Amino acid sequence: MNPFRNGEYRYISLPSANIDTDQIIPARFLTTTSRAGLGRALFHDWRFDSKGNTNPNCILNNANGADAIVAGPNFGCGSSREHAAWALLDFGIRVVISTKIADIFRGNALKNGILPIELPKAVVEQLLTRPIGTFHVDLRENRVVVGGERHTFTIEPFARTCLLEGMDELDFLLRHEVEITRYERQQGFVCHPGESRDPS
Repeated sequence: MNPFRNGEYRYISLPSANIDTDQIIPARFLTTTSRAGLGRALFHDWRFDSKGNTNPNCILNNANGADAIVAGPNFGCGSSREHAAWALLDFGIRVVISTKIADIFRGNALKNGILPIELPKAVVEQLLTRPIGTFHVDLRENRVVVGGERHTFTIEPFARTCLLEGMDELDFLLRHEVEITRYERQQGFVCHPGESRDPS
Protein backbone atom coordinates (compact mmCIF):
# COMPACT_ATOMS: atom_id res chain seq x y z
CA MET A 1 0.00 0.00 0.00
CA ASN A 2 1.30 3.45 -0.87
CA PRO A 3 1.68 5.96 1.98
CA PHE A 4 -1.12 8.48 2.24
CA ARG A 5 -0.30 11.75 0.52
CA ASN A 6 -1.02 15.02 2.29
CA GLY A 7 -2.02 17.73 -0.15
CA GLU A 8 -4.69 18.63 -2.67
CA TYR A 9 -7.28 16.07 -3.74
CA ARG A 10 -9.58 16.25 -6.72
CA TYR A 11 -13.05 14.96 -5.91
CA ILE A 12 -16.21 13.95 -7.69
CA SER A 13 -19.62 14.52 -6.11
CA LEU A 14 -22.04 11.66 -5.50
CA PRO A 15 -24.85 13.44 -3.62
CA SER A 16 -27.12 10.41 -3.19
CA ALA A 17 -27.82 9.22 0.34
CA ASN A 18 -27.39 5.60 1.44
CA ILE A 19 -24.95 4.57 -1.29
CA ASP A 20 -24.47 0.95 -0.30
CA THR A 21 -21.73 -1.55 -1.00
CA ASP A 22 -23.82 -3.31 -3.66
CA GLN A 23 -23.90 -0.07 -5.62
CA ILE A 24 -20.19 0.48 -5.05
CA ILE A 25 -19.47 -3.00 -6.43
CA PRO A 26 -22.33 -5.34 -7.41
CA ALA A 27 -22.32 -8.83 -5.91
CA ARG A 28 -21.67 -10.55 -9.23
CA PHE A 29 -18.12 -9.13 -9.21
CA LEU A 30 -17.21 -10.72 -5.87
CA THR A 31 -15.98 -14.00 -7.31
CA THR A 32 -12.33 -12.97 -7.10
CA THR A 33 -10.01 -12.68 -4.14
CA SER A 34 -7.63 -10.48 -6.12
CA ARG A 35 -7.80 -6.72 -5.72
CA ALA A 36 -6.27 -6.02 -9.12
CA GLY A 37 -8.70 -4.80 -11.74
CA LEU A 38 -11.68 -4.31 -9.44
CA GLY A 39 -11.74 -0.61 -10.30
CA ARG A 40 -13.39 -1.58 -13.59
CA ALA A 41 -16.38 -2.85 -11.59
CA LEU A 42 -16.66 0.21 -9.36
CA PHE A 43 -20.24 1.56 -9.55
CA HIS A 44 -20.63 -0.68 -12.59
CA ASP A 45 -24.40 -0.35 -12.86
CA TRP A 46 -24.11 3.44 -12.74
CA ARG A 47 -21.29 3.65 -15.25
CA PHE A 48 -22.58 1.16 -17.82
CA ASP A 49 -25.93 0.09 -19.25
CA SER A 50 -27.19 -3.50 -19.46
CA LYS A 51 -25.26 -4.01 -22.71
CA GLY A 52 -22.01 -2.76 -21.24
CA ASN A 53 -22.09 0.59 -23.01
CA THR A 54 -20.60 3.54 -21.15
CA ASN A 55 -23.11 5.93 -19.59
CA PRO A 56 -21.89 9.37 -20.70
CA ASN A 57 -24.02 11.06 -18.02
CA CYS A 58 -22.30 9.30 -15.12
CA ILE A 59 -19.76 11.60 -13.53
CA LEU A 60 -17.59 8.62 -12.66
CA ASN A 61 -16.90 8.19 -16.37
CA ASN A 62 -15.56 11.73 -16.47
CA ALA A 63 -13.47 11.51 -13.32
CA ASN A 64 -10.35 12.91 -15.02
CA GLY A 65 -7.96 11.54 -12.45
CA ALA A 66 -10.12 12.21 -9.41
CA ASP A 67 -8.74 10.59 -6.26
CA ALA A 68 -11.57 11.44 -3.84
CA ILE A 69 -15.33 11.19 -3.50
CA VAL A 70 -17.73 13.46 -1.65
CA ALA A 71 -20.99 11.63 -1.03
CA GLY A 72 -24.39 11.97 0.57
CA PRO A 73 -25.04 10.62 4.08
CA ASN A 74 -24.61 6.99 5.12
CA PHE A 75 -22.02 6.13 2.50
CA GLY A 76 -20.91 2.48 2.43
CA CYS A 77 -23.94 1.01 4.19
CA GLY A 78 -25.17 -2.49 3.40
CA SER A 79 -23.08 -5.64 3.41
CA SER A 80 -19.60 -5.85 4.87
CA ARG A 81 -17.84 -6.71 1.60
CA GLU A 82 -14.24 -5.58 1.62
CA HIS A 83 -14.31 -5.63 -2.18
CA ALA A 84 -15.98 -2.19 -2.01
CA ALA A 85 -12.83 -0.67 -0.55
CA TRP A 86 -10.66 -2.67 -2.96
CA ALA A 87 -12.61 -1.36 -5.96
CA LEU A 88 -12.38 2.25 -4.80
CA LEU A 89 -8.65 1.96 -4.23
CA ASP A 90 -8.05 0.27 -7.59
CA PHE A 91 -10.00 3.12 -9.24
CA GLY A 92 -7.63 5.56 -7.57
CA ILE A 93 -9.79 6.82 -4.70
CA ARG A 94 -7.89 7.60 -1.48
CA VAL A 95 -10.39 9.87 0.35
CA VAL A 96 -14.14 9.62 0.95
CA ILE A 97 -16.00 12.50 2.61
CA SER A 98 -19.57 12.37 3.89
CA THR A 99 -21.62 13.47 6.87
CA LYS A 100 -21.94 9.81 7.85
CA ILE A 101 -19.87 6.80 6.78
CA ALA A 102 -21.01 3.28 7.67
CA ASP A 103 -18.89 1.74 10.43
CA ILE A 104 -17.94 -1.52 8.68
CA PHE A 105 -17.05 0.29 5.47
CA ARG A 106 -14.96 2.75 7.51
CA GLY A 107 -12.94 -0.12 8.97
CA ASN A 108 -12.42 -1.74 5.58
CA ALA A 109 -11.41 1.59 4.05
CA LEU A 110 -8.80 2.32 6.71
CA LYS A 111 -7.31 -1.17 6.41
CA ASN A 112 -6.90 -0.69 2.67
CA GLY A 113 -5.37 2.77 2.50
CA ILE A 114 -8.50 4.90 2.08
CA LEU A 115 -9.19 7.81 4.42
CA PRO A 116 -12.90 8.12 5.39
CA ILE A 117 -13.73 11.58 6.69
CA GLU A 118 -16.95 12.73 8.34
CA LEU A 119 -17.57 16.48 8.21
CA PRO A 120 -20.50 18.68 9.25
CA LYS A 121 -23.51 18.82 6.93
CA ALA A 122 -22.91 22.42 5.90
CA VAL A 123 -19.34 21.64 4.78
CA VAL A 124 -20.34 18.54 2.81
CA GLU A 125 -23.21 20.39 1.16
CA GLN A 126 -20.79 23.14 0.15
CA LEU A 127 -18.54 20.56 -1.51
CA LEU A 128 -21.49 18.87 -3.22
CA THR A 129 -22.51 22.10 -4.97
CA ARG A 130 -19.72 21.35 -7.45
CA PRO A 131 -19.72 18.14 -9.51
CA ILE A 132 -15.93 18.20 -9.51
CA GLY A 133 -13.75 20.19 -7.15
CA THR A 134 -10.74 20.13 -4.86
CA PHE A 135 -9.91 20.20 -1.19
CA HIS A 136 -6.70 19.92 0.83
CA VAL A 137 -6.05 17.16 3.36
CA ASP A 138 -3.46 17.22 6.14
CA LEU A 139 -3.68 13.85 7.85
CA ARG A 140 -0.94 14.71 10.33
CA GLU A 141 -3.10 17.55 11.63
CA ASN A 142 -6.47 15.78 11.07
CA ARG A 143 -7.57 18.68 8.94
CA VAL A 144 -9.39 19.36 5.66
CA VAL A 145 -9.23 22.78 4.02
CA VAL A 146 -12.26 23.73 1.92
CA GLY A 147 -12.37 27.14 0.28
CA GLY A 148 -9.76 28.47 2.67
CA GLU A 149 -11.64 27.25 5.76
CA ARG A 150 -10.12 24.59 8.00
CA HIS A 151 -12.20 21.71 9.33
CA THR A 152 -10.93 19.03 11.71
CA PHE A 153 -11.93 15.39 11.65
CA THR A 154 -11.35 12.44 13.94
CA ILE A 155 -9.38 9.29 13.23
CA GLU A 156 -7.95 6.63 15.50
CA PRO A 157 -4.19 7.30 15.94
CA PHE A 158 -3.09 3.79 14.95
CA ALA A 159 -5.11 3.97 11.73
CA ARG A 160 -3.57 7.36 10.95
CA THR A 161 -0.06 5.97 11.48
CA CYS A 162 -0.76 3.05 9.17
CA LEU A 163 -2.08 5.35 6.45
CA LEU A 164 0.84 7.75 6.67
CA GLU A 165 3.40 4.95 6.61
CA GLY A 166 1.62 2.91 3.94
CA MET A 167 1.16 -0.22 6.01
CA ASP A 168 -1.67 -2.44 7.16
CA GLU A 169 -2.04 -4.27 10.47
CA LEU A 170 0.04 -7.23 9.28
CA ASP A 171 2.81 -4.94 8.05
CA PHE A 172 2.84 -3.30 11.47
CA LEU A 173 3.22 -6.66 13.21
CA LEU A 174 5.98 -7.77 10.84
CA ARG A 175 7.92 -4.59 11.57
CA HIS A 176 7.99 -5.65 15.20
CA GLU A 177 8.58 -9.36 14.60
CA VAL A 178 11.93 -9.41 16.41
CA GLU A 179 10.49 -7.75 19.52
CA ILE A 180 7.38 -9.93 19.45
CA THR A 181 9.42 -13.12 19.14
CA ARG A 182 11.72 -12.04 21.97
CA TYR A 183 8.75 -11.32 24.23
CA GLU A 184 7.05 -14.62 23.38
CA ARG A 185 10.24 -16.54 24.11
CA GLN A 186 10.48 -14.80 27.47
CA GLN A 187 6.92 -15.86 28.21
CA GLY A 188 7.65 -19.41 27.10
CA PHE A 189 4.98 -19.78 24.42
CA VAL A 190 6.85 -19.58 21.15
CA CYS A 191 7.03 -22.94 19.45
CA HIS A 192 9.45 -23.44 16.59
CA PRO A 193 10.26 -26.77 14.94
CA GLY A 194 11.90 -29.03 17.49
CA GLU A 195 10.82 -26.85 20.45
CA SER A 196 8.27 -27.73 23.09
CA ARG A 197 5.31 -25.50 23.95
CA ASP A 198 5.68 -26.49 27.60
CA PRO A 199 7.60 -23.63 29.26
CA SER A 200 8.62 -25.97 32.07
